[in-house]
Amino acid sequence: MSFEVTAMTDRIDVLVVGAGPAGLALACDLQRRGVRLRVIDAADHSFEGSRAKGIQPRTQEVLDDLGILAEIQSHSSLYPLLGAHVGPLTVPWMMIRHRKPTEDVPHPNTLLVAQHDTDAAIKRRLEQLGGTVEYRTRLSSYEQHADGVVATVEGPAGIVRISARFLVGADGGGSTVRRTAGIDFIGDTDESDRMIVADVTLTGLPRNRWHIWPRSNGRFMALCPLPDGNKFQLMLKLCPDEKADLGQEAVNRLVQEFTGSKLHVAQVHWASVWRPNIRLAQRYRSGNVFLVGDAAHVHPPTGGQGLNTGVQDAYNLGWKLGQVLAGAPDDLLDTYEAERQPIAARVLGLSSDIYARMSSRPLAAAKRGDEERQLALNYRGGPLAADSGEESRNVVAGDRAPNARYLDTNGRPAQLFDTFRGAHFTLIAAGEPAVSALKHISWPSTGAALKTVEVPEKDAAGVRRIYGITNPAQILVRPDGYVAYVAQDDWTGALSKCSELMLPPTRRDT
Repeated sequence: MSFEVTAMTDRIDVLVVGAGPAGLALACDLQRRGVRLRVIDAADHSFEGSRAKGIQPRTQEVLDDLGILAEIQSHSSLYPLLGAHVGPLTVPWMMIRHRKPTEDVPHPNTLLVAQHDTDAAIKRRLEQLGGTVEYRTRLSSYEQHADGVVATVEGPAGIVRISARFLVGADGGGSTVRRTAGIDFIGDTDESDRMIVADVTLTGLPRNRWHIWPRSNGRFMALCPLPDGNKFQLMLKLCPDEKADLGQEAVNRLVQEFTGSKLHVAQVHWASVWRPNIRLAQRYRSGNVFLVGDAAHVHPPTGGQGLNTGVQDAYNLGWKLGQVLAGAPDDLLDTYEAERQPIAARVLGLSSDIYARMSSRPLAAAKRGDEERQLALNYRGGPLAADSGEESRNVVAGDRAPNARYLDTNGRPAQLFDTFRGAHFTLIAAGEPAVSALKHISWPSTGAALKTVEVPEKDAAGVRRIYGITNPAQILVRPDGYVAYVAQDDWTGALSKCSELMLPPTRRDT
């Protein structure tokens, strides 16, 4: 393919490189904030495989806020029981306990959904918001300047130079953005440990179980029924010297040899060879360049953490980029790495431990608990929640803001998640005099807006119970659904402290 050089394009706010889940989620968040952006991807089209297939409860809350969850739910199912094939027996095994929705956690269960359906749903939402993805468009290079980045991209329009205030690398484990920035990708790749991951159509296997075949020599195979069709996701660990042939006949032979059954792989729809490439970027920011998703951290496929962590990276970064573009201090962008990198390190450890146990204790490794759901991950003690304290059982700064039901000032039933939905901050005032103090709020005219919620004293029981407050209080919730502060006195002082880093200056008429 040959390209002709064209002139510099108009300056934009953000160039997003990579249209996987993290890049698309970031683009949706920026698009709804009115940020001028472009999204490019070197591939010919969107991803077509199942790869990452677990959507954790916290990510569902993010997707709900972005207006995507209902469509993803329509292509999903809950995780089935495992069926462990041990000799002639199939032993049922509970991998993930199904939970009932509660007031504070309305989406308690991990969803099983093929990644191509997740990607497609987020992409459709981006298009609804007025955005688009430029496929077959590759980042060749970029130069950083004090006030932004100039990127050179190659695509159907030729060779184009794009001037952007910020550049975000969402371009996967081999990220051009990260390598150009000179950011080390710390970790290990084990070339001797390989696993086939593929989407297959096969006969001879019921779809009511996630079937696994553990082996004492460290090998295993699993076939998970994918929702919304008749495909299974195959995961088959190879011997160190075994050939990785991804053709239909070879995959069929491997499956039959492994199971000793009459299973027949009729079609391989998508396949790849996965190697343990477990790495974490040393930095998430280099000047005006940022990393999200697999460009910042790559995980084993066990535990359903990689896609979820990447989407939440995007959700954390999006509102901060929007605020700084609107005039908030640039230092706000440093909090992205400070908040997200420790989360990725912790999640990498969890995923790696699960993967390590797959060889020696595959049934035990298949068990999933609360940590994988990511609801308890928090930013306590970070730069935006330095005074939150580590031991408090109450909801404090840096915690996920839970849902709660209440009656509004007109006596109508309402819930906080409906109020949080959107690109704004939310200030909850529960009881007097916190409600009366709302009239003294001064909020900037630029950047994310402020939505206030008045919860009368007699109707504040749910909010008090779930948030752990005993006195009238104001609770500021960030646009990404985390608590900025809980103030039970000095409402003005709490907001003033928050304003120093999170908000553009407030303009007052003279």
